[in-house]
Amino acid sequence: MSDLFTELNNDLKSAMREKNELSLSVLRMLLASVKNKIISLPGQDKLSDDEIMAVIKSEVKKRKDSVQAYSEGGRQDLVDKENAEIEILNKYLPAAMSEEDLEKIVREVVASIEGASMAKFGVIMGQTMAKAKGADGNAVSAMVKKVLA
Repeated sequence: MSDLFTELNNDLKSAMREKNELSLSVLRMLLASVKNKIISLPGQDKLSDDEIMAVIKSEVKKRKDSVQAYSEGGRQDLVDKENAEIEILNKYLPAAMSEEDLEKIVREVVASIEGASMAKFGVIMGQTMAKAKGADGNAVSAMVKKVLA
């Protein structure tokens, strides 16, 4: 198994010992999502660390969407719970790229594309996401719009 999968299992065991209900439920959900991803890929019996990180990012995105919905519904208790879960999940992701680093990458990509404009937004986004591994898609989109403006 991958190092990240092993770390998740060890942290699950620690959460059980410490009786940390929130961490325990988040890690159980995450491991179930990882196992579901393995099942969905025929002929594969494990995931790489990068594939597990993609599952974690997906789970974080789901929770961010929930936070927005709960905020609009006036359910602060659920917003707090989702934010706590996001915090737990973020421990397993690399640190977010700084805005300056992201802007530098976007400017390099824009400079490399002939006639870069909003018409080529998709191409710019694709190349930027490939170079800025792990960057949040919404942050990249906002930065591309800022650079092209």
